[in-house]
Amino acid sequence: MEKQQILSVAIGGLLALALAGNASAADKKPEMEKCFGIAKAGMNDCSSNKGSHSCAGQATKNNDTMDFVAVPKGTCDKIANGILKSM
Repeated sequence: MEKQQILSVAIGGLLALALAGNASAADKKPEMEKCFGIAKAGMNDCSSNKGSHSCAGQATKNNDTMDFVAVPKGTCDKIANGILKSM
């Protein structure tokens, strides 16, 4: 094999490894946390902590501290009015 062919094969292998690594990182789902006080009416995830409803999408008012939206872990603290525990 010529030096140029060996170099081409080596570079191709490195590119394949890099692409495979990026694909597996993209497949990994982030850990989620419940962020209370940020859900818009009708846009909450799951039930209310106050028992007023038992399903997603049933919040009746914006930013109710008893309704949550699931966000990637570490995000809630960065959102205005977001809290990690219901009031």
